[in-house]
Amino acid sequence: MSVSVRIPTILRTYTGGESEVSASGATLAEVLDDLDSNYAGIKGRILDEAGSLRRFVNVYVDNDDVRFLDHLDTATPDGTQVSVIPAVAGG
Repeated sequence: MSVSVRIPTILRTYTGGESEVSASGATLAEVLDDLDSNYAGIKGRILDEAGSLRRFVNVYVDNDDVRFLDHLDTATPDGTQVSVIPAVAGG
């Protein structure tokens, strides 16, 4: 299943400057694996050493935060848009 993945500016060095790329997978975990196979190293910037989403990275499947869905097991049907958004903090 092909999905569209929106890449934040900070991670575009992995995608050759592309702001949106395609990936395949029935779940978010599979999409991230496919993304990493095409753009080596990008998955390590989204997931921590334990394989969980990094604390300051938000991932949305369509318009829903995966932390409120099934995390990495969130379904990604054909045509889904996945957005990777770094959290912004200030003080």
